[in-house]
Amino acid sequence: MAVTAKLVKELRDKTSVGMMDAKKALVEAEGDVDKAMDLLREKGMAKAAKKGDRVAAEGMTYVMTEGNKGAIIELNSETDFVAGNKEFNDLLVKVTKTILEASPKDVTAALALPVDGETVNDLIIHVSQITGEKITLRRFQVVEKTDDEVFGAYSHMGGSISALAVLKGGKSEVARDVAMHIAAIAPQYVSDKEVPADVVEKEKQVQLASEDLNGKPDNIKEKMVEGRLKKFLADISLLDQPFVKNGDQKVADFVKEHSAEVVSFVRYQVGEGIEKQQTNLADEVASQLKQ
Repeated sequence: MAVTAKLVKELRDKTSVGMMDAKKALVEAEGDVDKAMDLLREKGMAKAAKKGDRVAAEGMTYVMTEGNKGAIIELNSETDFVAGNKEFNDLLVKVTKTILEASPKDVTAALALPVDGETVNDLIIHVSQITGEKITLRRFQVVEKTDDEVFGAYSHMGGSISALAVLKGGKSEVARDVAMHIAAIAPQYVSDKEVPADVVEKEKQVQLASEDLNGKPDNIKEKMVEGRLKKFLADISLLDQPFVKNGDQKVADFVKEHSAEVVSFVRYQVGEGIEKQQTNLADEVASQLKQ
């Protein structure tokens, strides 16, 4: 069967691939659109495998709530340019909604979830094929609450940071303000009581070894270190932090004022903990031209 412009348009409408990719697939499939779609998917998987050693440290986070369930995810791409396009954003929303509904136990299970006759992994490969970049589902968390609790969801800087908070009592507006604070200030624990003993001990040893304590009597050292530990715990504990919308008030006072208490929170920031790859643009372009 001859490959016509109409067939190329039909395949592009169904797959969103480039014109030349669509034409090549149709030629190989002898004009069979369904077969061409299968070929594109296979080639997409092969390309995705080749991209396996490339670092996807950009991307977006997203948070969604529905009833008593909430989900927060991080979807990575290689550049922030791709993270801002429509295909990536549509994928982000669809993957989050699928995870929210299914509550998979881990990323592997999430990638196998069915979506519109495909899997989440198929959708990611498809968008990766369109963008030419490695895209990965890095992490997610599904959170459940009770009827007397409220969710606070907030995304900051276009999705580079997202937070999901659960409050007991209070209103959703209060919970959202707490989530906004979490996104902006990055606490690590709800209260100092949650900070593991080994984290506190490690910080204590760091402070004891401070140069400015050299030569001071042990009792003075202990007092100074005790004060520094108190500040350290306040800095990383949500309830002890000055509220982002009112620096004269602690978060604990803000939620108490609204007859609420913080139960838990999750905060994701794009690329945290990922070592970014240093690339040379000229070398990258030259490499692609050789392929």
